[in-house]
Parts: sequence; C-alpha cells; structure tokens
Amino acid sequence: MVPPGNGFGNADQQRLGGLGGTDQPSGKRRRTSKSGAADHEPPAQTSQPPTPTGAQGDGFGDGFPALTLGMVGPIDWEKLGYGLPAATSQPPYFAGASTHGIKQEGGEAAAEAAPGAVAAAAGGAAAQPAAAAAGGAAANGKGGKGMGKGRAILPAAAAAEAAAAAAQKLKEDAAAAALAAAAAAAGGVPTSGGYMRPGEVKHPLEIGTKASCMWKDEQYHTAKIIERRQKEGCPVKDPNSWEYYVHYMGYNRRMDEWVQLAQFDLATVEVEIPDPDPKKKKKAVLDDHDSDSDHGDFDPNALREHEEFTKVKNIDQIELGRHVMDTWYFSPFPPEYKDCKKLYFCEYTLAFFKRRSQMLRHMNKCRTRHPPGEEIYRNGNVCMFEVDGKREKAFCQNLCFLAKLFLDHKTLYYDVDLFLFYILCEIDERGAHVVGYFSKEKCSEEGYNLACILCFPAYQRKGYGKFLISMSYELSKIEGKVGTPERPLSDLGRTAYHGYWTRELLGVLRDHEGPISIKELSERTSIRPDDAITTLQTLGMLQQVKGQHVICAAPKVVAHHLKAAGGAGLRVDPTLIVWTPYNAEREYANLKT
Repeated sequence: MVPPGNGFGNADQQRLGGLGGTDQPSGKRRRTSKSGAADHEPPAQTSQPPTPTGAQGDGFGDGFPALTLGMVGPIDWEKLGYGLPAATSQPPYFAGASTHGIKQEGGEAAAEAAPGAVAAAAGGAAAQPAAAAAGGAAANGKGGKGMGKGRAILPAAAAAEAAAAAAQKLKEDAAAAALAAAAAAAGGVPTSGGYMRPGEVKHPLEIGTKASCMWKDEQYHTAKIIERRQKEGCPVKDPNSWEYYVHYMGYNRRMDEWVQLAQFDLATVEVEIPDPDPKKKKKAVLDDHDSDSDHGDFDPNALREHEEFTKVKNIDQIELGRHVMDTWYFSPFPPEYKDCKKLYFCEYTLAFFKRRSQMLRHMNKCRTRHPPGEEIYRNGNVCMFEVDGKREKAFCQNLCFLAKLFLDHKTLYYDVDLFLFYILCEIDERGAHVVGYFSKEKCSEEGYNLACILCFPAYQRKGYGKFLISMSYELSKIEGKVGTPERPLSDLGRTAYHGYWTRELLGVLRDHEGPISIKELSERTSIRPDDAITTLQTLGMLQQVKGQHVICAAPKVVAHHLKAAGGAGLRVDPTLIVWTPYNAEREYANLKT
C-alpha cells in the first residue's frame, strides 16, 4: 500500500508529542571511507569552488572541510595540478589538503577516468593505461600517490564500482551468449529468463515448462508446470491422458491447481534451455517459483526447502458442515490420506474422513454440538470458546491439519500443549459451527498475543477476521499487557492488521485533546509501540521536527485515513467477555492435586 501524502501545512500541523530518546543533530553526518577520509557529496554545480575559510571541520556548513591554500581570490585549479572532469565545471573535493602540494589524505591514487577503469577491469585495452582502484596504482601508468597534471581523478570507491559493474556485465553477456548457443543447439529460439520457444511441442509437457493457461475466469495467464501425473486407465502415448499441476506466475501459491492439456495455449509453450550445471538449474527453478510470493522475514534457504516439500497440494477440497471449500496449500495429513482429493470433516469435533458415509456415521454417534472447552463470549448468534491444547489434544491437532490447508507457513501439527485456541462460532438451531480461530502461546517471552489466525473461506468478508484480531487485543487489555502478532505475517494478515492498527490509533487521536505520546497510545490500545510507530510512519503522520519525531494529526487527515481503513467489521463488546488469564502456577497446582 502506498501511503497518501500527508498534505500538512504549517497552519494545519498539530504537534501532539514526541517519541523521546530520538534526538539527532541537525547537521548532516559525514560518511567515512575505509582509509578514514570523509566521503562528501559536492554541492550544486558552479564554475568556482567555495571560498576557503582556513578552519578545519564543516567550514562550509554543508559537511565540506576547509582547505588551507595560502592564497586569496580565484584559484587556478589547472596550475595546482587538478584538471576538471569533462562533464562538469565543478572541481573535485578531497577530505584533507595542505598547501600547493595537495594530495588525497589516507587513500591511494585512483584510476584517471571511468572508461579506463572499466577497460582495465574487463581485461580489454583502453586509450589510457588506467589502473583498477584497489591496489594503489597511479593514473596514466605512473606509480606512487602523486596526482598527474591535467587529469581528472575518480575516488577509489567509484573506480572499484565501475570495474565491478563492467565485470558483471561481461559475465552476463557471456551467460546470455551461452544460453543462445544452447537454444540453437536444441532447435529452439531463446526468449527470456533461460527459456526458449521450441520448434516442436513434445508430449507430455516437461516439468518447468511455461505456457499460457486458462484459469477459472476464462482468461489466459502465464503458468509454470510444477508437477504432472497420468490419469488412471489411459494409454501412456495419449497426450490428453496427463494432468499438470501449474503455478500462475505473479500470483500467490493458493491459486495453484491441476489442469488438463486442453487448458494450455500450446502456441505459447516455452521450455527451459538445457544447462550443463544441474545445481545452478535447480536453484534457478526454485528462485523462479518463489519470485512472486510474499514471505515476510523467512530465511531464503529454509523457504526454498519448504516450498519444494509443499509445492503440490495433497487435498483439493474439503466439506465442512454445509460448505464445500477448495483448499489453498499443502497440509501434512497422515500418509493414508495422501491420495484423497476430498476430505469430509465433522464440524463439531473436526474429525476427518475419506468418504462422506464415514463422516455421516460418525455424526450419528457424536452427541456434542459445539467445540470443547469453555465458552468465554456470546453476543447474539456469535460465540467464542477457549480450548486448551493440552486438555483437548485431538481436537486441536485436527484444527491444525484443517488450518494448514489455508495457511502457507504458520501452523502447528502435533505440539499443541503450549497453546490456547480461541474458536469463533456461529450459533443456530443445529449447534455452534466453526467460523475461524486464533491461537496464542500460554506464556510468550516475546509478548505475542496471537500465533495463528484463520477465517475459513466460506465465512470471509463478513467481518470475522477483524473480530478475531480485536478479540486478541481485548484479552491483552484484560491481562494488562501490550501485544503483537507473531511474525512473519502473511499478505492477508499484514493487510488486516494494518487496518486494525490504523482504526484504533487514529480513533484515539481523533477523540483526544492535547498532546499525547506513543507510550500513551500503546497503553490505551495495547498495541506495541513498534507497531504504532510503523503504522503512523506508513500513513505519513510521523515527522521529524528539530531532531524530534512529532505526531502530525490534522483532523482532516485523520478523518481521511479512518475512511480509507474501512469499517471495524463485527465489533467485540468487552463487557460480554467472561475470561480469566492463563495462570501457569494454578495449572501446576491442579496437576499436583
């Protein structure tokens, strides 16, 4: 989300308080190179350098050190041994200087011009024998630290960057040439990204092939084949006897699905160009598959391993109560369920079965009509149950198996003893039907008030997700703590939390009169200070004034952002919550008795 401009004028700003402890000097910091010399950016272009003051330090008021030259009036830079670069009339600046024998303090002489340095780095010939800026070789083929007369000097770091860029460019050109040669040898025409358009499409299509594929919206989207399988009882040589599992490029993995050959536009087929290095090819495939996903702060290597293991959904559909839902992701069900395209769940115990007849037989024997645990909230046809993972292990494990079908990364499988589960239900004459849930650690050292959150697809866009987030913070208020969700957040979770934080924080700012600090905002809303700061910065409502961060909350801007954040959905009534925070000592005493 791109935050809208704040649109604050001086008359509209309302300083409501600072963060404290964030004083910063108003002057610009000088960056220091490895040699210890300051690396400065030049001021606006001018035909004459600034007049020296004779004082050391930030003599020009813009981070440039003074030069002691022992002269007054215009400076003839050519006579001093410094030619100006051809592209500008601005003289070069150096970190330190003495009288006429000026030299660059603490650094070696650099290459005399960027083209020369590039040619030297690439191994080619240049008009001038420029040296790479890493070893101390002087420009114009001369050794030592002195500067050649009439030569434009580049800083050593800039010459090194130019050399590295040239070497990288040569490497990329060589790789492109090798791929083109490999494509020609295979009888295809190279396209992009290591792919080629084959002269003849071979069946069955290979894993890794890209082609336009028709999705449910009857539009073609570029897709990549992740896996393939043959239909039972069909001849091997029949091209239509194969099904392909595809990932739509640029879309989340939840859109991946099995498709038929007829859904492909075979005129757009692109196959991978054979690569002599199999390790490099494998890494490229994984990177390509992951390039269009949002994975927060996951470690790249662990992420590749996770996606390779879970790249194909093992369950296509589930039936839960009155609803049949398409699944989104892989879930590690027991091996005996790996070939089931559809699973049937009891909506009260969450037990799952291969066949509907098995589920109906179980339902006839099941006498419970709501989740286990204690009911902590009821308002109209909505209620919530608290379930202890240690006491109701089977139910919580079944819930985790079910939830993993709609959560990509964050979930629990067997280790549920240390978590509490809060199950949101809709009530009717048949009982309490699971709508969604969130879980939290019984004792979180990091201060997390939520571990996993899910609203099942059949119940989304009804405000239940906002309700679950709000309930987690209401419980934190009862505990007297600030809370935050466990990281990393999914793409949907990040959007939902940003909306909640915006509504809560700006609601306080709208109704509050006088100054208020981030700490006070955090205490009122139970939102962690870091989350409050991030939200206000995203909205453009934190500004730096004289070294202090100041909340700028003009009433019109607050109203605009509140409107953009949307409604609060199904609201939690705090007065209807009947709940006691978890007490580890109390549980331990109960176990002893």
